[in-house]
Amino acid sequence: MADAWGTHPAGKQVLDEASESMGRDIISGCHDQIAMATTGFVQPALLACGVAAFEVLRAEGLSEALIVGAAGHSLGEFAALVAAGVLTLADALEVVVIRGAAMQRAGEERPGTMSALLGIGTADAEALCDQTRGDDVLLVANQNSPAQVVISGSVPAIERAEALAKERKIRAIRLNVAGAFHSPLMEPAAAPIIDALSRFKFGVPRFPVAENVAGRLVADAAELRELLGRHVLSAVRWEACAQSLAAAGARTFIECGAGDVLTKLAKRVVPGVRAIAVGSPDAAATVLAGPAG
Repeated sequence: MADAWGTHPAGKQVLDEASESMGRDIISGCHDQIAMATTGFVQPALLACGVAAFEVLRAEGLSEALIVGAAGHSLGEFAALVAAGVLTLADALEVVVIRGAAMQRAGEERPGTMSALLGIGTADAEALCDQTRGDDVLLVANQNSPAQVVISGSVPAIERAEALAKERKIRAIRLNVAGAFHSPLMEPAAAPIIDALSRFKFGVPRFPVAENVAGRLVADAAELRELLGRHVLSAVRWEACAQSLAAAGARTFIECGAGDVLTKLAKRVVPGVRAIAVGSPDAAATVLAGPAG
């Protein structure tokens, strides 16, 4: 996950800074099965790799003048905030560590889980939740695309929703998560996260951030801080974020870091958009050689 970024000076600088901040080498940690099984390591490492990818792109010639906005899905929003200059990498890493621990504790105090529903959109998923919620917590947590959502809630409610989905020939995939993220069951995690956010300076964004809670471009530092404080309790409005970027003029979507999930989602949400995953310094050249936007 981190090896490729360490081969480029700009990427290595980010990884070195992150390793010093965490007190553990990120590249070697990504080869440690025990470390990779813990959110305390994986989440900061993912953040660092996302920022490293962005810095490699900048070093290779990506002009900030061409950037319509940045966005990140859930944890990825922290990388977007660092890229936009709202948070420093060190501050974002510290908040992410606190956030991960708080979410873990909340999941233990208020058990829950999540399930991906494929083939339906937000409205149909909300209707399914209404029919199976009962007295439990159950809601749409990730509005990913017109044909993919994730629901979050108590285990009994998720089980009822999955059963009804099966009856209706809707594919449901249980996620391997430690709690009902982006739902009211994360309430115990909110206060520690808000307290952590209050200790750090939020700078004026160099470019807007398509914020998960709002589902729109936000360029006000105070508003970004307030929205981030509600992050773990609110749905990730990813479909709206991608649409907001496109409406602002984005024609190329670049996914920085590990994987290509968001690249695929962008193509589904905004048909015809150019979407490319940059998983290594070599891939940066492909992006920069294409049309701008």
